[in-house]
Amino acid sequence: MCFTRDIAMFGPRATGTFSFRPSETKSLGGGERAPPRVMDTPEDLHLEAIANSICLHPSRDMIVCGDLDGDVYAFEYSCTEGQTRELWSSGHHMKSCRAVRLSADGQRVFTVSRDKAVHLLEAESGKLVTRIKGAHSAPINALRIIDENLLATGDDNGALKVWDMRKGTSIMDFKHHDDYISDITVDQAKRILLTARWRPRLTFKRRRFELLSEPQGKKVVCGSSEGTVYIFNWNGFGATSDRFALKAESVDCILPLSDSVMCTASMDGYIRAVHLLPNRVLGCVGQHVGEPIEELASSHCGRFLASTAHDQSVRFWDVSALRHANVQTYRKRKRKDGRLKALSKKALGENDFFHGLREEEEKQEEEEESEDSDSD
Repeated sequence: MCFTRDIAMFGPRATGTFSFRPSETKSLGGGERAPPRVMDTPEDLHLEAIANSICLHPSRDMIVCGDLDGDVYAFEYSCTEGQTRELWSSGHHMKSCRAVRLSADGQRVFTVSRDKAVHLLEAESGKLVTRIKGAHSAPINALRIIDENLLATGDDNGALKVWDMRKGTSIMDFKHHDDYISDITVDQAKRILLTARWRPRLTFKRRRFELLSEPQGKKVVCGSSEGTVYIFNWNGFGATSDRFALKAESVDCILPLSDSVMCTASMDGYIRAVHLLPNRVLGCVGQHVGEPIEELASSHCGRFLASTAHDQSVRFWDVSALRHANVQTYRKRKRKDGRLKALSKKALGENDFFHGLREEEEKQEEEEESEDSDSD
């Protein structure tokens, strides 16, 4: 399987701009404090500006965020209460940082910005290593690392460039789009680039590409602003091979978890788990209530999914069980109230007044579904 999403990278800065929500601390007899609580997921990050892009380290518990103010931050996340901490920050971009990405070895961070610059930083310290000023003639919107030396960038005018970072120069330049490039992905052989664009005349107004390996071949999955997922065969981009309406306001982000399961994020603030072939929405992984989600990212262990939204927070969700989801081919009974099934306690919000009641309702519905399947 081959991933596809946005960008990441930054440089040192003095002050941090995140906080954690206060939690209760219990004391033991003799004035001793109880040991730190171990949670199911890392603590949420609360930033001073919207994070446009996030990227998780390929081998350690580290996340990099690029925000609307042009700042880039690196955090070490932990499930132990109070252990999540800021590692470094960078303020080298003059305008909004639109994408951040970590190299495959986790040693370098790449960032692109509305200021038309490409930056390369050290992941350990945030030190700026390379700055390419005026990399594009228009603000840069999309970034994809191709291999240890090459990366691709796309701008608001539809221009695509491929860079050799050893020289800091562009080696390929394309202009096949009239509108901004919203996403870039590359095939497993690192030979073919796919780009998504915005164009008012087309149905796909805003698309996010993902590559999925299916038993019968390779698929390309594309989300749209209408809330529909379009599926293409790798050897046939002329027409869709399948489509699936998620009943979401949009499909702005796609993150594959396995060959058949992916997570999508929308303007409505919901993160949906979706099974392909058979096509089915499994339920709600999590949500940023009423806030559009900018990006999804997966941890190196595969257990956590991170999301960033317009509420200026980065949240973590446990998706470990979804990677091995086995969806039966028959269609289960639809929920009576039309709500998405919560796939975790955190999915619908622990502060929800009806949270406990909903858990009981979901348990009862699962028992009814189980009885139906036994009778089939």
